[in-house]
Amino acid sequence: MAGFTGHLGWVDSASSPEEVRLLSTDAALPSSDAFEVLVSHHGTTVLMSVSGELDMVTAPQLTESVDAVMSGDPQRVVIDLSDVRFLASSGMSVLLDVNDRLSDAHFAVIADGPNTARPLELVGLNGTFTIYTTLDAALAASASADDSA
Repeated sequence: MAGFTGHLGWVDSASSPEEVRLLSTDAALPSSDAFEVLVSHHGTTVLMSVSGELDMVTAPQLTESVDAVMSGDPQRVVIDLSDVRFLASSGMSVLLDVNDRLSDAHFAVIADGPNTARPLELVGLNGTFTIYTTLDAALAASASADDSA
């Protein structure tokens, strides 16, 4: 897609938690329009932190990031929308796709506030997959699942 550049990053395996920036918008765009996906590993959970606007222009970039994460066959995926300023239906479609690819026990979303939680609630997705309001709650649930496994 014109105007976007994919960035794959490599990280020293000794770093903890492991982080890699998978995709961000072209640096020529104003910073207020920047879209970014940062991936970090927390035990058996892959956390994908999304920032910017998640709409029809950026949803394909999130899909690309999800595909890269899914190629590693993760046990759990959490997508953090805390820094998303706008969530369009195309972004919600990506979330539904991830939910279809992983069972409910393996996928969760962090969404809090009018930019993310409200749209998910309005279209009824709050009953489709687990939604947490904080990163701490999502990671605690993942750790609890690890302990019971």
